[in-house]
Amino acid sequence: MPLSISSDQVVQAIRLIRGHRVMLDRDLAALYCVPTKTLNQAVKRNRTRFPGDFMFQLTREEADFLRSQVVTLEVGRGKYPKYRPHAFTEQGVAMLSSVLRSERAIQVNIAIMRAFVRLRQIIGSNKVLARRLAELEKKYDAQFRVVFDAIRELMEEPKFKSRRIGFRAME
Repeated sequence: MPLSISSDQVVQAIRLIRGHRVMLDRDLAALYCVPTKTLNQAVKRNRTRFPGDFMFQLTREEADFLRSQVVTLEVGRGKYPKYRPHAFTEQGVAMLSSVLRSERAIQVNIAIMRAFVRLRQIIGSNKVLARRLAELEKKYDAQFRVVFDAIRELMEEPKFKSRRIGFRAME
């Protein structure tokens, strides 16, 4: 079965909650092509593999905030989960590969791990970029001062009387 999941799909499913980059159980279930209930049952049967730094359950406020991000809510019974979602850190997602044993789960986990690595590289390069920008700001302060001084000189009245330029009518 070919894997039809892009790295961008995975990166979009990664969220920042409580200062951790995590993926929600419903997003993981969609990637694994299983119901969220099935994923959570597998985790529950293997609870010792998922300590607090691998997986945590969102608070009611966090879950409500995520739900409020949906612009239009569907009406009807059973449209929304009645349980608060679980959030899996990178280590928790890796542990899911030992709990979910399908070929699809293996391929999805590989894609997710690559996305987390790519995200770490992007964040690392942004830190380097921010440091370089700070260095440039320090370096260019003096040069901008020179530019402002040149602009002020241009704004001053000329020291010599210039002749008028343009058409003069014959007298």
